[in-house]
Amino acid sequence: MGDGARIDTSIDQTSARPAPADGPGPEIVRFICGIYLALAGWKLRGDFPALDKAVLVAAPHTSNWDGLNMLATAGYYRVKLRWMGKKSLTTGPFGGVIKWLGCVPIDRSAANDVVRVMTDAFAAAPKMILAIPPEGTRSATREWKTGFYHIARAANVPLILSVLDYGAKTVSLAAVISPSGDYDADLRVIQSYYATATGKHADKFKIRR
Repeated sequence: MGDGARIDTSIDQTSARPAPADGPGPEIVRFICGIYLALAGWKLRGDFPALDKAVLVAAPHTSNWDGLNMLATAGYYRVKLRWMGKKSLTTGPFGGVIKWLGCVPIDRSAANDVVRVMTDAFAAAPKMILAIPPEGTRSATREWKTGFYHIARAANVPLILSVLDYGAKTVSLAAVISPSGDYDADLRVIQSYYATATGKHADKFKIRR
């Protein structure tokens, strides 16, 4: 048990400054993503924190559109998101493309310790922002999976709270939280940032109030 999660709420919500520029490639991606977000009516809030490694909590997650919108947002912020996917996704004819898009292959056919696998991946990478939808499913659920939290704890990285609110049509980087080890207490703090958010399918995003 810890003494409570450390919360950094200093993220400026009046602007949406991206990570530092890193060559022409990310600028092209940022331009394309910016056009998509503008045409789709999305607004961004919050400067991207100066972190090389973190678990990005991506919620609500009720539709396949969420992944596209999060990748577009990351592109605008000049951030290469990583995400966990079935190993089979990276072994077919388009496997290389899937990896390039950020997939970290997970072998679900064996009794693998996903937390250990992802902890090793964090240790091996100089930079890694791992996006995890805590619901673990697009179906309605009140219980969040604990994996996002335990991966952050084991890898000793903070959580970036990203709120994809279809009601306000905003993607907000709301806070950075360093987990304390008291999951139940920290979860109440984390979920408070999502209490008023609306998923694309509003009836499927249900958290305990």
